[in-house]
Formats: sequence, C-alpha cells, structure tokens
Amino acid sequence: MATHWSLKEVTEGWSKWQIALCVGAPIALGVAGIFLYRRSKSKKTADNRGSGDSKLPGNKTEVAEPKSPKELAQTAKNKGNKYFKGGMYDQAIECYTEAIRICPTEFKEDISTFYQNRAAAYENLKNYQRVVSDCTMALELKPQYIKALGRRAKAYEHMEQFRDALEDITTVCILEGFQNQASLQIADRVLKEQGKSRARLAYQKKKPSLPSRFYVRNYLAGFARDPILKIEDVGKVGRSNRLTADAHPEVDPKEKKDDGADVKEQTTVIGEENSDENGDAVLLEKPSAFERAKDLVEANQYDEVISLSTEEIETPGSKLVAESLLLRATFHILMGQGDAGLRDLDALLRIDNIKPEVKANALLKKGSLLMQKDRQTEALQCFATAERTDPNNSDVYHHRGQQHLLMEKLDEAINDFNKSISLSPDFPTSYVQKAFAEHRRALQQNPSLIESAQKLFEAAVKKFPHCSDAYMLYGQSLCDVGKFEEADQQFIKALELEPDNANTVVHRGLLLLQWKSSIQEALKLINEALEMDPLCEYAYEILGTISVQQGDMEKAVEMFEKAIQLSKSESEMAHLYSLLDAAQVQMKVAQKLGISIPLGGAGNA
Repeated sequence: MATHWSLKEVTEGWSKWQIALCVGAPIALGVAGIFLYRRSKSKKTADNRGSGDSKLPGNKTEVAEPKSPKELAQTAKNKGNKYFKGGMYDQAIECYTEAIRICPTEFKEDISTFYQNRAAAYENLKNYQRVVSDCTMALELKPQYIKALGRRAKAYEHMEQFRDALEDITTVCILEGFQNQASLQIADRVLKEQGKSRARLAYQKKKPSLPSRFYVRNYLAGFARDPILKIEDVGKVGRSNRLTADAHPEVDPKEKKDDGADVKEQTTVIGEENSDENGDAVLLEKPSAFERAKDLVEANQYDEVISLSTEEIETPGSKLVAESLLLRATFHILMGQGDAGLRDLDALLRIDNIKPEVKANALLKKGSLLMQKDRQTEALQCFATAERTDPNNSDVYHHRGQQHLLMEKLDEAINDFNKSISLSPDFPTSYVQKAFAEHRRALQQNPSLIESAQKLFEAAVKKFPHCSDAYMLYGQSLCDVGKFEEADQQFIKALELEPDNANTVVHRGLLLLQWKSSIQEALKLINEALEMDPLCEYAYEILGTISVQQGDMEKAVEMFEKAIQLSKSESEMAHLYSLLDAAQVQMKVAQKLGISIPLGGAGNA
C-alpha cells in the first residue's frame, strides 16, 4: 500500500529537523524497535540519582565502613549527589572525583555514571570544556548513554561547536525513537544555528552568479513604485513586448533623458537617417552609462548592468549616482552578493537630498537584507524610516507586509497589505498576499474562516486574470484543505500564463505526491522543471527532501549541495545548510550505530 505523503513533509514551512531527519513513522518506529530490542537483551543498571535524604552530608550520623571499593565509590557518589542538590557544585565534584578514583575499573557502567554526574556539576558552573571531556569519558565506557550524549550536545552548543552538537543530539533522537519533544526541539535549534554559522562564512565567499531571467523579472515586478525600473507589466501581470533580446540601446536616439541627468556628450552625425524633416543635420545625445544599463535590464540582458552602473557612479559630476548605486545594489542582491548590496545601499543613504522614492526603495531593500541576516530590529527600523520618508508609497507597506508574513505576524501583515492596496489598487501582488495571509490566519486561529479567505483568492483571480501568482497561491491554499483537484486546476492556469515558471511546476509535482501518492509522477515534473530552468534552486531542494524521505541520503546530500550553490540570500543558504547537515549527520550516526535507514518514500502508484 502506498504511503500517504503530507505536503507539509516536503515544503518549506515544515520543521527542518522533521524534514531532514526523516521523522516519519517508518523511520521512527524502525529505530525505536531496534533500540527497544537491544534494551531488552542488555543489563540495565539504573543511575543512582541520590534519591534519598536531600540534606547536606554531615558528621553526626555514623556510617558503617563499606566492605568493598565499589561500595566506597557509591558512598562517595551519594555524598556528591547531596552536595549537588544543595547547589554546592565544587564539593559535589570532589565527591564524584573520589568515586571515579576508587571504583574498580571493571565496573564500567558505574564509572560512566560518576563521570556523567561530575559533568552535570561542571555544567552548572558553566565550565563547558570540562562537561565535554567528562561526557566523553562516560561515553567511552557506555557508548549509548543518552544523558551523557544530551549533556555533551548542550555543552557543544554553548561552545558554538554546532556540528558536534548536532551529531550528539541526532544520536539521542534516534535512540529515543524520535519520541522526546525536548530532544527534537534542541535538535531543531542546533540545526538552525549550524545552518546560520555555515551560511555566514559561505555567503561571504560566494561567487556572484546571475539567476534565471524569470527570477530577475519576478523580483523586479515585486515593486509597484520602483523609482528606476518600470517593470509593472512583467512577470506578475503578463509579458511586455518591449523586452526583446534584439534591443540595441546604445544607438537608440529616442531614449528618454532622465529628469535629473546632466547634458550628455553630443556627437554630430550627418546622414539621411540622422536628419530632420528639412534635411538639416541634428545632434544626437549619447545615452549615459546609467541609461544604457536600464535599457539592458528592460531587454533581459543583465551581464553588463553592474559594470555600467559603476561607470556612471565614477563619472565626474554625474547627477545619477544615487540611482546608479540603487541599480547596482539591486543586481548585487540578485546575484547573491548581499553584503556588496548593503554597502551600495548604505553609500546611497549617506547622500543628501535624494529623491524620497529612491531613498524609500533603498531602505526597503536594506531592511529585507537585514531581515535575512536575522537583524530583525534594524530591519524594522528601515521599514519605519521608509514609511516616514515616502508615506504614500505602496511598496513600503507591501514589502513590510511580506516580512510580517514570514515572521508569522499575520494581523500586522494583513494591515500592511490593506494599506498597500489602498495606495496601489491596480497592483495584484498585494491582493494575493493579503488573501494568503488571511488563509494562514484562518488555519492557525479559526478554521471556520477558511472559506472567506478562499473567496478573497477568487476575487483576486477575477480582478487580475493575468496574474499567475494569484492562481499559484490559490492552488497552495486549496492543497492545504485537501481540495487537490481544484488546486491542480489553479496550477495549470498559472502555467498557462507563465509556462517558464519552474517553481509552479515543482509545486504541481508536490501536489501529485500528496494527492495521488505517486512519487514517479512527482519526480517527472520536478525534473521537467529543471530542464525548463536549470537554475531552479527550489527543485533541487525538493529532490533532496524526497531523497531523505526515501532513505537515499547520498542523493539528498548531492541535491542540497546543488541548491546551496544556487541560493540567492544568506537566509536561503542557512536553510539549505540545515537540510544538508541533517542529512549528512543522520547518515553518519546511523552508520555508527549500525542502523540501516529504512525507506520512507511513497509508492509508485
């Protein structure tokens, strides 16, 4: 019988830990079964946690002389437990040390307990290096000692050795059969920190690379009030006939001159096609580097945009420095060079008397970059400054609404989208994002309102029948409530409008996986998405996730590594590193424990 796949198991909203560690029933039960079988066949000596009198040790009570070194060691440990409970950790350490010293070496499990108890005392003293060393000694004597593994994982976390912490807490989760929520929460936290740590270093060294033309168009079309590029008719609401690969902007005499531009270098060109109606020679303006860069963007030719922007910035006396910095920053961001983008935006914001719409756009992009770096307070300050700078700019509220949506602040997101709609009633994306936020709020707070949210989607696709995003997000919302056939129809409509949108193809593949439990159909569509757009990071991420669910960890690692190479932001990279590390660590731990990872994939219906 085919396994039923939940869309949550293979989408971004699910916990990275749950995705990447295969916390599906097949794996959890398989590991738990192995662990329980081993427990039943091995001797278990319960840890003596000093459950007797919790009073501190004194000299009033006569204690009978122990008859053996092992009994002496137990007495020392019990004395240490009493000191520990009284918060006297240094004295407890002395007692545990004495127990370790006098206990005969053949009693490995007892000595392991003494080391673990001493590690607990060091933990309370925040001496994490000693915690690690004592837990390591305990584990050498008792390799599957869950308390020692968990304590060492937390110590590694405090020391910011996240990979080591991840290996230990992964082992704990497997040995516990993925049933302990506290352990799973630690694992999720460590995964996030490990991902951020690796992304922070890797992002600084990331080589710039242009994303697909579709990705660039969609990003630029996300600004209804872009002060430089008027791309409102691209990506979100249809195609523009003026975006052709045959544009020759450098020789176009009809290019409009920017309001704030200097008089350009003029060249006298005499000839029939360069004469006015009286046959007199005319002076043609050579477009500025900035204007040529803009024309290239409109022609979907991006290779020289940054170099031309730099040329304009370095031109003495140019009055287009702010606009050129903004354009260069935008393409640094698109090429995955967020730090370079931040430097340009900061340079722009230091310029006096810049246009409010230019300053606001720079603040929005800076705020989004800071949010990706988890600098939330600074990011929100950027959005607030943008609002004060250009209060009637709908982009301010739209992009802040998107960040609130990502932060799960749904009420704030909906308020922002409403404000954006009031200022730009013909901008479809705010309508769609508002409907999606209402849908999310209904799912979380009041399922009875789901139908109302779906009516908002219906209104959006009716008002903006050429907006592919409306159909795509409507389809996702229908998936959430199990209306798979209707959802598929929405995805098909989205693809009719944007047949080169690889992400929509991937979403349709995931729908088929959930709806029909057909992994073959899903994989076929996802591979078609990669043929359509080899730079589709999301397709590689989902292929990696499905490989994890199938237990093919080597394939998962390969797919996640490809997705990381294509990631556009530090936050995307951190998310992907979390998935990669979880897959790698689970594979390593399973081998160490001698466990074969069971296949958890769907059937081939």
